[in-house]
Amino acid sequence: QVLVVESGGGSVQPGGSLRLSCAASGIPFDINAMGWYRQAPGKERELVASILNDGTTNYAASAKGRFIISRDNAKDKMYLQMNSLKPEDTAIYYCHVIWAGLRSNWGQGTQVTVSP
Repeated sequence: QVLVVESGGGSVQPGGSLRLSCAASGIPFDINAMGWYRQAPGKERELVASILNDGTTNYAASAKGRFIISRDNAKDKMYLQMNSLKPEDTAIYYCHVIWAGLRSNWGQGTQVTVSP
């Protein structure tokens, strides 16, 4: 059974930092790509950052310069270091895993709240 679990969310003041983690297990093939998405209340889910097997990264404009995505391929884990957080970063953050080229799984999400 494929399991994707996020952790590391919480509440922080503007300008603060959080580090999100994602752990994938039970995937029978190599993971092709992993990504972080977020969904704020009343808004659609959007891509924050993604990382391929070869380390190639992609960031949303809102995340560039503040967030860093990284991955431990050996452990099927992914991280998102979020710095200089803003209230508009408040959302549920989801981990997305693509494997076997076409299959994908989502985690349950972790809440990030940025407020004074």
